[in-house]
Amino acid sequence: MSKKKNDEQQLNPTTDAGQESASLFRKPVSRRDMLRLAGASGVGLLLGGSGAFGIMAATGATKQPASDKPGSPDNVTTGIPDANRYDFYGQHQSGITTPSQNFMCFASFDLTVSDAAGLKSLLQAWTRASASLMAGELLDGQNENLNLPPADTGEAAGLTPSRITITFGAGPSLFDHRFGLAGKKPAGFGDLPPFNGDNLMPEWCGGDLGVQICADDMQVAFHGMRNLIRIARGSAVLRWSQEGFQRSTESDPNKATPRNLMGFKDGTANPSVQDAAMMNEVVWVQPEDGAGWMTGGSYMAVRRIRMRIEVWDRSSLSDQENTFGRYRVSGAPLGSQHEFDRGDMEAKDASGKPVIPMNSHMRVARGDGKMQILRRPYSYSSGMDNTTGQLDAGLFFISYQRSLEKQFIPMQQRLAQIDALNEYIQHIGSATFACFPGVRQGGYIGDTLL
Repeated sequence: MSKKKNDEQQLNPTTDAGQESASLFRKPVSRRDMLRLAGASGVGLLLGGSGAFGIMAATGATKQPASDKPGSPDNVTTGIPDANRYDFYGQHQSGITTPSQNFMCFASFDLTVSDAAGLKSLLQAWTRASASLMAGELLDGQNENLNLPPADTGEAAGLTPSRITITFGAGPSLFDHRFGLAGKKPAGFGDLPPFNGDNLMPEWCGGDLGVQICADDMQVAFHGMRNLIRIARGSAVLRWSQEGFQRSTESDPNKATPRNLMGFKDGTANPSVQDAAMMNEVVWVQPEDGAGWMTGGSYMAVRRIRMRIEVWDRSSLSDQENTFGRYRVSGAPLGSQHEFDRGDMEAKDASGKPVIPMNSHMRVARGDGKMQILRRPYSYSSGMDNTTGQLDAGLFFISYQRSLEKQFIPMQQRLAQIDALNEYIQHIGSATFACFPGVRQGGYIGDTLL
């Protein structure tokens, strides 16, 4: 578990502002000095400027080094610019139908700004930063000045972009009274209804804005999340976050379907992301769906699912396979040979029982086969549960769909009622986000809404 709290309000400057400003002209400004001065009331006025710019002026550091200019080759962290990166700009946001990367950082934010102008400013700043991060560049700004905090935290310097993607979504609470957006809330978009067996914890639920960051290198993904959090200071605070992983592409060069922590393949039933017509039918919001600003976007369902791994590990292989309705090794439906076989739902064994149990996970999830979603889950492990002494590990489930009401919710209602897997899992976190359509060059994330 990587639950973090914003520490901005913990800064507690007590030094006299006049003394600080006088001494500032006589010595270099350390990071610690900078943090104290940034929080000191009125110090910006005493310096004849505001924030960092005022301090830069006072120290004679206003001239930007050549290497800090946008587009400078020195700001590129890798010599592999294309094969290992995705473009930020496009018709749809990346990170939805993009092949899943090895690692994920997810962050949910609560806004502290109180008007649409503040929200727009944050989204514009995140857009600029995300375009740089996905291009494998350091964030624009001062990164060489010894007297200022670098604009970029630096831990991804020298690393490839690692196929990083950054995907943004708006939570239902964004459409309350604060930003004048209530009239633009898509019909039927809200928090998920209670499901049978839910044990949701408030600290793992909701958020005004959600950001999914995926990359093939965990440090690159964390670097992206950390810098978005930094940029958001004064505009939004972190509500909760979660890191996730799956088998790496290096350890599985065949790129087989990833396995969850129960040892079974997860995602076999996904529709093909190569089928554009299918993606329009299942994932991308269409003009006739209402809420025109969401056209080209997608609705995200998030569930933090704790696995009772210790109990699962004591179950027989037969019990495990009957729970999923699939063979553990091949991933094939019971009674079939290959992972992607449809499975014979009418097949009976010698005793007349269904070969694929009626309450097996795959059977219940499929339903009548007419409803699909695009799963994009990651495993998580957050250390030990101090209460039980067991591992806090499981599945950070993410899915994308054109409609939560018509796709995810009915499916989850069936699963919550009769899925045999419920004996071994517990849903403890839940959130939904309306993921914006893609961004054109010159635009910003969410510009169809604001």
